Amino acid sequence: MIYDELVTDPTFPPLLTGEKLAKDVDPFIKAVSASMIGCDPGIVFYAEDPGTLKAAITLAPEVPLKDSISVAHALMLSAADSLGALGPPELAIHFVWPSQFKINAARCGELQFKASTTDPETIPDWIVVGISIPFVRPESVESGSDPSRTWLHEEGCIELTIPQVIESWSRHSLVWLNSFEDAGYKAIQDHWRAKCDSIGSDITRPAEGTFVGTDGQGSLLLKRDGMTSIHHLIDEMTP
Repeated sequence: MIYDELVTDPTFPPLLTGEKLAKDVDPFIKAVSASMIGCDPGIVFYAEDPGTLKAAITLAPEVPLKDSISVAHALMLSAADSLGALGPPELAIHFVWPSQFKINAARCGELQFKASTTDPETIPDWIVVGISIPFVRPESVESGSDPSRTWLHEEGCIELTIPQVIESWSRHSLVWLNSFEDAGYKAIQDHWRAKCDSIGSDITRPAEGTFVGTDGQGSLLLKRDGMTSIHHLIDEMTP
């Protein structure tokens, strides 16, 4: 397969529009910049990068930041649905709080997110959620040199194309965004938790303790020495 050509441009469902960017343009930065000057919600910016899926979506929340920033977890679920539908049956997709993906137990991509405000009680003018999933292992990285990370093509997804996954992600995103809009985080919480296989385990980030789950706003609940602390999802926003 020739990796330096984009097979075809993705098509997008109603309510979403796509904007293709050059390979060296970061869709997340572009989406944030566009949102700051008042672009419409529902634009999916994506880079013409043959080795890594890079995309970002602009959103216009209607509730305060403390309740709206967990939309990032809805978009993680849409990515998992897309890979689950398009990838091989044995593909195991899991989440790491706050916004990382694991494929077959190795790190493989992440989301980043940013809002127009950091005040939990303020309704943001906009939220941008970006996604990055590596498809092709760089030639400079020896196969198996770091078992903790992987690439989709290394996990049997050799037939997947980046435009195909972007298109599928956008369609699944509408479903999860509608659920989130209707009922908030409680509509997706159990689904997200089911994909997060570290719940109940001891973790070291963002602090040491036992990860006991997420609260109603997607924040991490950590138990240590009999005390439970909250690590807020808002604090994980991209600066």
